[in-house]
Amino acid sequence: MKVDFTPSAGVRDYIEKYPGMRWSKTHRCHFLPYGKRALHQLFIYLRQGGFYVDYSAIKSGKTRPEKGPRKKRSSKRESLDENGRRMYEEYKAYLEGLRHSKSTITVYTNFIVEFLIYVGTKSLDEVTNAVVQRFVERLISGKNYSLSSHRQLISAIKHFGDRFDWSGIEVTLLKRPNRRKRLPVVLSQQEVISLLRNTANLKHRTALALLYSAGMRISELLSLRKADIDLDRRQIRIVKGKGRKDRYVILAESVVPLLNNYLLTYNPGDLLIEGAKGGPYSAGSVRSFLKRACKRAGIKKHVTPHTLRHSYATHLMENGVNLRHVQELLGHSKPETTMIYTHIAKKDLLQIRSPLD
Repeated sequence: MKVDFTPSAGVRDYIEKYPGMRWSKTHRCHFLPYGKRALHQLFIYLRQGGFYVDYSAIKSGKTRPEKGPRKKRSSKRESLDENGRRMYEEYKAYLEGLRHSKSTITVYTNFIVEFLIYVGTKSLDEVTNAVVQRFVERLISGKNYSLSSHRQLISAIKHFGDRFDWSGIEVTLLKRPNRRKRLPVVLSQQEVISLLRNTANLKHRTALALLYSAGMRISELLSLRKADIDLDRRQIRIVKGKGRKDRYVILAESVVPLLNNYLLTYNPGDLLIEGAKGGPYSAGSVRSFLKRACKRAGIKKHVTPHTLRHSYATHLMENGVNLRHVQELLGHSKPETTMIYTHIAKKDLLQIRSPLD
């Protein structure tokens, strides 16, 4: 939302004091995130300052840039023949019956649409392992998919084979590529403190503090409700985390004053971290302000919201917390997943002396 005004020292100073007001170097103007509530609050602020507001641009519908017609994501699905569409719908219903998440269902069904287009009018009896392998190779190389996407593609085809009578293929012969054992990026405790100190916005700082201090996933933070915070017991209840598992995590003593300040200032509704219009906050926005905070803090590492969770687990291990307890706090199903942090924690490594010493 562009905020334009006749330049003068008094007006500029008053505008720039408005919370959330930013300057665009590209468009050479002040701006705010668009929203009816935000627009109303800005009008009140300007009227309190004794300034006249020109409503003409708003009434003419020019508050937002016009967008071209959106391309339908379902266009590929619509190119399927009647039998292909039937199989698509049955496969989707099958995945829903298995209680997969919406995101997983979307990924798997998109892959199967590509597959059905590839095989065309062939019956499943004519589709052999060799045909599937050629399809996988073509799709992976053509779209430069990552290793994780490659694994998801194979899983989608395996589920498809489980759902339909597919006599031409041996599903067990479809192999997923092994995961790359990559050690996660971890911040030091000093870097985490610097990151929080360089996050001036109260909501942003609260979000980052919770991600780190409770070891939450970003999806868990954004679905967190005020009712899930137990200030008396210093606990946070995570409802339907990954794998649809509930768990309790720690509410750090040092975060309580920050959290109380946030609740008093923003007075959010049901969700703890709300978006501009009272709905869920977006993961993209969290990544964006985290990136800016890292830049201000001088952190050169590639940091994502999940980096804070990795850092939390590593610091617990370095402080001597039992592996089993770390596993429970993170909500891992298998201890092997948690054991990766034993390779990162430097507590024991620091006790080893180099032969040169």
